[in-house]
Amino acid sequence: MSNKKYLSIFEEIKKKGGSLDDGNPNDKVLIIDGLNTFIRVFSVIPTTNEDGIHIGGIVGFLRSIAYVVNMVRPTRVIIAFDGKGGSSRRRKIYPEYKQNRKTKYRVNRSNSFASQDDEKMNMIMQIQRVVEYLETLPLTVLSYDNIEADDTIGYICRQVLTDSQITIMSTDKDFLQLANGRIKIWSPTKKKMYDENAVLEEYGISSHNLIWYRVLDGDKSDNISGVRGLGLKTIQKKLPFLSENRIVKMDEVVNELPEHKDTINLNYKLMQLSDVDISASTKTKIVDRVNAPINRLVKFKFEKMFLEDKLYTALPNLTSWLMTNFNQLNRYAEKSHNQ
Repeated sequence: MSNKKYLSIFEEIKKKGGSLDDGNPNDKVLIIDGLNTFIRVFSVIPTTNEDGIHIGGIVGFLRSIAYVVNMVRPTRVIIAFDGKGGSSRRRKIYPEYKQNRKTKYRVNRSNSFASQDDEKMNMIMQIQRVVEYLETLPLTVLSYDNIEADDTIGYICRQVLTDSQITIMSTDKDFLQLANGRIKIWSPTKKKMYDENAVLEEYGISSHNLIWYRVLDGDKSDNISGVRGLGLKTIQKKLPFLSENRIVKMDEVVNELPEHKDTINLNYKLMQLSDVDISASTKTKIVDRVNAPINRLVKFKFEKMFLEDKLYTALPNLTSWLMTNFNQLNRYAEKSHNQ
């Protein structure tokens, strides 16, 4: 076999995350928006085990991360959750932030829970159990008081893992502002990977200026009001320079819409993720955790919980599932302990 043939095979193995693991665990990082992922799967998967106990959130979360791990083939996975009081900083700026959020009955599970309180309690129990499962897998789980997962992810992408190729998994459009030559965003609902070109193609606005579209359009899910009458098409027409391959400053936007200066300034503080406003002590904690050795796979603990929760019909062939999805990550986790 020719040298060229060998090289092509080796390159293919690298692309698929094969055995040529001479790289660094931080070379190709998958970062998952934990609460966003859990709520999405909890809302649509009404699975129960043989005892009638709801396990849809647990099963859906594990399946979801396995799917994206197989697709991206990362060298490392980080999962960020909102911390206790995560919305407090933004609520100090804007007291109405996320005040519109309520637990609602889901269309496909209207008979699954006795009441909204029952649904809420079940959601809390399942997410706590999800975290217990994650702690047995070769990945890093992050959660810090008084900051949201968005801030943790933004800080890691822009200030910590500055040399890493990163894929963020979330349905939150705010992350699209981070897309650049090394950061991509996977939308699991759209089944679409957003890089710089995909953002520009869909919105007609460059990714590093997408923040201004978000600022002007607002975010109903977070109860952030935009500028009335300004949708995507109008913004493209009024601010055509947002499509340019340069970073547009706030003054340029305000100059075009001076009567909305206060809204623009407020929404920017609430929505920008490129230079997040978090304390120095929290930044230090994030850096220390990211630089710490990655948890190894603890197979017997995962299996113990798996049997306790009776997940065998939802996740058959557990050993194969663990090996297929987490063996490569575990090798990189082992490597992080030897560096």
